[in-house]
Amino acid sequence: MHFSVIIPARNEEATIDRCVESVMACAWAADDFEVLVVDNGSSDRTAMLAAARGARVLSLPDGTIARLRNYGALEAQGDILAFLDADCTVPGNWLGEAARYIEQGDVVCFGSPPIVPADATWVQEAWFAVRQKGGELNEVDWLESMNMFVRRREFLSVGGFNEELVTCEDYDLSLRLGRLGRLVADSRIGAVHHGEAASLGHFFRKELWRGTSNLTGVIAHGVSLREAPSVLLPLVYGLLMLLVPLLLVAGLLTMNQLLLLTGASLVLAWQAPLLLLAAWKNRRSFCLLRTLQLYLLLNVYFLARGGSVILRR
Repeated sequence: MHFSVIIPARNEEATIDRCVESVMACAWAADDFEVLVVDNGSSDRTAMLAAARGARVLSLPDGTIARLRNYGALEAQGDILAFLDADCTVPGNWLGEAARYIEQGDVVCFGSPPIVPADATWVQEAWFAVRQKGGELNEVDWLESMNMFVRRREFLSVGGFNEELVTCEDYDLSLRLGRLGRLVADSRIGAVHHGEAASLGHFFRKELWRGTSNLTGVIAHGVSLREAPSVLLPLVYGLLMLLVPLLLVAGLLTMNQLLLLTGASLVLAWQAPLLLLAAWKNRRSFCLLRTLQLYLLLNVYFLARGGSVILRR
């Protein structure tokens, strides 16, 4: 068997049906792929709906999402593990497009960032502009586990996902897989993420949660220069946002002004390359409004990620 599609789920009654249905509808031999839904103690109809669509349902209550995926991988029969989130759907050619890498043994991990749905909000569209890769094919340092294919042998050889991580487990795995071979983002292996944050408040809460294991992950896989800005800058930004109100209350205006200027320069210095990159990728539809939207989102991102590091780790 070539493919084992592994979907972790917990109380995904609203999305699991269409997720599994979309995989089952792929134009690929039915006996050459399987769908495993690893249920994390759902109290709704998640397990029942998944089974009704033909998925093999495994039960593993009270585990991290990394543990759920690892459990699915151990139970899987396919040579290639396809990790998909329960709030995603895939087109009929999903497995067919992924199949081009079956014989490319030097590529150990492949997939692509899931796109946003047709009815996406401006928050979803603007943030995807930052996340998407330029061009159809790109060799990358990491891939999101929402739509990630990994060779089973290499996955097991690096120990799978780090089960101690609540978030950032895909980045950590990608770094370890990168020592064995190439990671490729191929936009032809498409998926749609229906659960991306749709509003600023939702975006803030999601990034606050996603930053939970930032420092834990860095400690686990070691510090890299490429990752340092994504950890250190949000931390500095978060500290500044906490200090500025305290300094205002204390009446330290001179220090307050200095910190505001320092914080603004740090944020602008880091955001400028991201904004330029997003503008270049979307140059045909680039506009001032999108730039302002990205600037707002990046500030919310830094505040949430910095707050997560300060509050949790």
